[in-house]
Amino acid sequence: MIVKALKGFKDILPDEANLWQDVERVARQIFHRFGYREIRVPILEKTGLFARSIGETTDIVEKEMYSFTDRNGDSLTMRPEGTAPVLRAFIEHNLQAERPVQKLYTMGPMFRHERPQKGRLRQFHQMSVEAIGADQPEIDAEIMAMASMVISELGLDVSLEINSLGCPKCRPAFNQALLDFLAENAGSLCPDCERRRYKNPLRVLDCKNKTCQARYVNAPSIQAHLCPECAAHFQAVESYLKALDIRYKVNPFMVRGLDYYTRTTFELLTNALGAQSAVGAGGRYDGLIEQLGGPALPGIGFAMGLERLTLLLAAQQRKSSQRIDIFIAALGGAALERGVLLAHALRQRGVAVVMDYAGRSLKSQMKQAARHDSRFTLIIGENELAGGQAVMRDMESHEQVDVILSEDLATWSTALAKKILA
Repeated sequence: MIVKALKGFKDILPDEANLWQDVERVARQIFHRFGYREIRVPILEKTGLFARSIGETTDIVEKEMYSFTDRNGDSLTMRPEGTAPVLRAFIEHNLQAERPVQKLYTMGPMFRHERPQKGRLRQFHQMSVEAIGADQPEIDAEIMAMASMVISELGLDVSLEINSLGCPKCRPAFNQALLDFLAENAGSLCPDCERRRYKNPLRVLDCKNKTCQARYVNAPSIQAHLCPECAAHFQAVESYLKALDIRYKVNPFMVRGLDYYTRTTFELLTNALGAQSAVGAGGRYDGLIEQLGGPALPGIGFAMGLERLTLLLAAQQRKSSQRIDIFIAALGGAALERGVLLAHALRQRGVAVVMDYAGRSLKSQMKQAARHDSRFTLIIGENELAGGQAVMRDMESHEQVDVILSEDLATWSTALAKKILA
């Protein structure tokens, strides 16, 4: 019997992995431009970290976390999101002492026990970005501009929606207005919303039940309940987004699925993935660091789903940039020996090389070169060795040129590498 992968856990095969590498490369380059540094955090954390940060009444904590008790009796959880582990590391290692604003990012797998569907797996991958120590609206706009730049440089088209969730000063008035609205609709909501309206009324607005969603269109808007400080902050964020020419839409009903958000929240949405429309999302979490035992510092961040980004790229029938530079087609024993030495010399000079060691026919090897998406194929046979020349074929234009085979491998491979990489 064949052992298969677990439901909701997916193998990333080589052709797809190349797209992932492209996404990660673009993201890392852009994060570097904005001054963000990589941090790598463990997959396993204490369960209490997520209960305290995400919120005990969220779907993630109530239904979706992979938690277990280890041999020491400690409750551990496979991380369902990236912000809490990064903040735990920030606090534990006293990173606030290094610089007034810490800009960090991490990439890797996350785990949630959800119903698998297109763009949503039980093991999924995110890049999580955090700016810690700044509460100015400029950093809110900057981080959304950075997220938009990643999307833009990947050549994707998504829309940005923003909202403000207010602060502890203005949230209570909105909560009361929302409670009054929910009381008027009591008995017509789903069981989860009926329960949450007593524990955490804001969570009901994140309900995916279509009947509930239709009712919440008439719910009170948090935008109408912002205190003067939060309203001014949100207006400044909008002003900076306009100045940076970042297109956006205000969505007054966006609440996100995590309890730690305050003030600015945002989502990057697409209509190309069905129900899983968000390819990235984030917001401000002032107060969370202190809640986790750290200093009273503000913060803002976002996460992007790598599966969803690569699905969008694949839908455009995009080819990865991870091409092979040259395939060496060696025909005969002596040609194979020369090809092995040449391949190693070219690799030392930064050229991606593949060759066939089985002595297959030229036709078979040319097919292999095409499957590898090689830019060039170098053909070396007994006749070429005797004549001191090999044939180099451009696999796109199909043009062929003769190149001299020199006994001085170092000089010859250096010249050939420059030609290939030009």
